[in-house]
Amino acid sequence: MLTHKTALITGSTSGIGLGIAEAFAAAGANVILNGFGDAAQIEAIRARLAAEHGATVRYDAADMSKPAAIEQMINAALAEFGCIDILVNNAGIQHVAPIDEFPPEKWDAIIAINLSSAFHTTRLALPAMKKKGWGRVVNMASAHALVASPFKSAYVAAKHGIAGLTKTVALEVAEQGITVNAICPGYVRTPLVEKQIPATAKARGITEQQVINDVMLLAQPTKQFVSVEQVAALAKFLCGDDAASITGAILPIDGGWVAQ
Repeated sequence: MLTHKTALITGSTSGIGLGIAEAFAAAGANVILNGFGDAAQIEAIRARLAAEHGATVRYDAADMSKPAAIEQMINAALAEFGCIDILVNNAGIQHVAPIDEFPPEKWDAIIAINLSSAFHTTRLALPAMKKKGWGRVVNMASAHALVASPFKSAYVAAKHGIAGLTKTVALEVAEQGITVNAICPGYVRTPLVEKQIPATAKARGITEQQVINDVMLLAQPTKQFVSVEQVAALAKFLCGDDAASITGAILPIDGGWVAQ
């Protein structure tokens, strides 16, 4: 249980981040949501989580590409709760193109949101964790933190960077009751992925089932999507006392993708 703990999950208004927020609220944590989306829908999510789980749930609209906005978000959380006990760096974006056609502004945005934001949140959240003598940092990486795919140079570079950041910070805080780990999902069937299936089918002139089997799940030996609930359960476990000796780990949850 995470009762009396406060968890900040970036990029948590949908998909994996929202699934983690649900799991943490159900386990008794206070939750700070972050991400973009329709304001009314986000408020409905916030209110539902609070009502269903009796949790204190806040929302911060900080743009994770902007260090000043990140600092304001962290400071607001610390002012209200005193400590961010659990930090989940989940915010991320994607762009796919050959490197010689890759727009530099897309590279900059992906590195800023997928990698640099984790640096900023971590450096700002750690002092209160150190003072308390307890903390959990979970970085949402990807199978692409361990292997590469063509046309994803910025994403793969950022996720490899997350793996290195995870290991480094874990070593720095190993004696202070703080663990730092990275989760590396394969394809997860989020609403974003669901939307990509018909679009990819149309673009490639194949069926939606072929998109699933021959494109998305080609690299996953199980031929099954990872579920949001499975990723959230792993994140919750890493934040509990039973995982106190797991730190600096880069943990695949990918249906066997990186075992090949």
